[in-house]
Amino acid sequence: MAAEGGNRERLVDFGTLYQEHARDLRTFALYLSGDASTADDLVSEAFVRAWTVRERVEMATVRGYLFTIVRNLFLKQRRIGQREVTLDDRLADARPGPDERAAGQSDLHAVLTALAGLSETDRAAVLMRADERMPYEDIAAALGISVVAAKVKVHRARLKLAERLKPRPATAPGKERER
Repeated sequence: MAAEGGNRERLVDFGTLYQEHARDLRTFALYLSGDASTADDLVSEAFVRAWTVRERVEMATVRGYLFTIVRNLFLKQRRIGQREVTLDDRLADARPGPDERAAGQSDLHAVLTALAGLSETDRAAVLMRADERMPYEDIAAALGISVVAAKVKVHRARLKLAERLKPRPATAPGKERER
């Protein structure tokens, strides 16, 4: 029984320990860090670390031990923070994000579907002229038509595409849209 009583004396009452030292530790951590949430984190971590070695905690020096832990944690956090830098906006990835890519895929699908609805000649004419890349003379030669006819084909094909790609207003069930 005597050995059992000796073990009880060595157990640390963390409730009392926290009540006695947490306020002073937080004040110290707040002075070090200048930030309330960081101070709370430092104090919490100090008590967690003291708990993990509770069998070796000497009550006579526990206050100094806790303050040392808070200071060391703060210094470690500061060293890590010095290696962190904020990203310059100029370094941001200019590539489209997932939402933009998904929207682009949807738009591409709509354009391909609209193109598929054109006749082969109209589709060829508009694709050759896309972004002003091929002169009308070359389109006319490729399709075996006159330059004027090539211009008309491209113009009409673009109008058909625009009509097919135009968003349709929603209609109420049972009602037909007026044209």
